[in-house]
Amino acid sequence: MGYNVAIDGPAGAGKSTIAKLVAKEKGYIYVDTGAMYRALAIHFLKKNISAENVEQIVLACADADVTIAYEDGVQQVYLNGENVTGRLRGEEVGNMASRTSSIPQVREKLLELQRGLAREQDVIMDGRDIGTNILPDADVKIYLTASVDTRAKRRFDELKEKGQDWDFEAIKEDIKERDARDMNREIAPLKKAEDAILVDSSEMTIDQVVETICGYCRA
Repeated sequence: MGYNVAIDGPAGAGKSTIAKLVAKEKGYIYVDTGAMYRALAIHFLKKNISAENVEQIVLACADADVTIAYEDGVQQVYLNGENVTGRLRGEEVGNMASRTSSIPQVREKLLELQRGLAREQDVIMDGRDIGTNILPDADVKIYLTASVDTRAKRRFDELKEKGQDWDFEAIKEDIKERDARDMNREIAPLKKAEDAILVDSSEMTIDQVVETICGYCRA
C-alpha cells in the first residue's frame, strides 16, 4: 500500500507549490491531475475522436491507462506505457483536455487512475476535494489556507512580476467569489475534512509551511 498525503484548500493558498516541495523533500510522487487530463486528451486525439462525441469519449476511457513517474527528479507521464510528457503542452491537447474534463465519465476515469496510483505508490495530491472525496483514507490530510488579504497580495505580486497591472481590490473580490463557488458547488465542494490538520500560512514563509507539513508525515 502507498503512503498518501492530501492537501486541500482555497484558491491562492499555494497548494501546488507546497505539494511539489513536500514531494521532493519526502520522495513522494506529486500527482499532477492537470497532466493526467492532458494525457487522456492525447488518447482521444490518437483515436481521432471529436470532443463533441461524448459517447466515443466515454468508450475510449475504457482502454486508457495513465501513470506518473519521476525519472532523475523530473516528472514523466505515461499513456498506455508510452511516455507522452513532451506532447502534454500542445495547443490541440490543451483544447481537448479543456473540452472533455467536464464529462462525468472522464472525471470518474481520472478518479480511478488517481486512486490506483495512490494504492501502489507514495503520493501527494492537492486540490479541493482530495481528503474528502478522492483519498478519504489518506494517511495525512492537510487543509492549507490563508486570509483573503494574504492570498490576494500573493496573486497581486505574482501578476506584478509578470508586468501585469491589476487592481488589488478586484483580485480580492475575485478570490472571495471563487471561494464561494468552490464551497457551494454541488459536486465535491471545498471543505475541510473532519480529520484534516488546519495549516494557516498567512504569517508563514514557504519553507515554514513545507517544514510544518513534512513534520506530520512519516520519517
